[in-house]
Amino acid sequence: MGIQITPSVLNADLSRLADEVARIPSSDWIHVDVMDNHFVPNLTLGLPVFESLAKATGTPLDAHLMIADPDRWAPAYAEAGAGSVTFHAEAAAAPIRLARELRAKGARASMALKPATGIEQYADVLGELDMLLVMTVEPGFGGQKFLDVCLPKIRRARELISAAGLEVWLQVDGGVSLDTIERCAEAGADVFVAGSAVFSAEDPDAMVRELKARAESV
Repeated sequence: MGIQITPSVLNADLSRLADEVARIPSSDWIHVDVMDNHFVPNLTLGLPVFESLAKATGTPLDAHLMIADPDRWAPAYAEAGAGSVTFHAEAAAAPIRLARELRAKGARASMALKPATGIEQYADVLGELDMLLVMTVEPGFGGQKFLDVCLPKIRRARELISAAGLEVWLQVDGGVSLDTIERCAEAGADVFVAGSAVFSAEDPDAMVRELKARAESV
């Protein structure tokens, strides 16, 4: 698939969500952050809003579930129209079973790792996934500063994926901007979540295209 840009609507005007998504037609996916005020200290939108957005846009939705008990709730997002559903390794009780259930419901299965969570312990799970998300900030709030300490983990994740001969996408989320995206791409990431960088730009869609060009230049 090459480089993909997935703007996060966390930094969009949530009162005009469908209109905001329409402003970024160059996006490959729309990243929707679902937070429950339990797994993370923030509370955002939930399933009814997600389902409404899925009906309002032709761009596929990438649901990032920063929630407790994803084993129970994640399949509903696949049923609601998500093209990809990401659950956190730290919250899932049975990640392999959950990944298989998401795939069975027609969604791509993705697993996220917080900055301090190592990749090696999940090496044998990668074959069950369509995407791995390496968080480059602590999950919970938009606008945080990119954590350079996560770059070696991105590189190690790419090595593990390549060594196993897998076609797993490697996504990064947190502080992705024109200043950081090239470092992430050089480390091996190919899917990039950008929130503040896109929706704070004068022309959000032009920023999406520029971010992709920067990553593709590596």
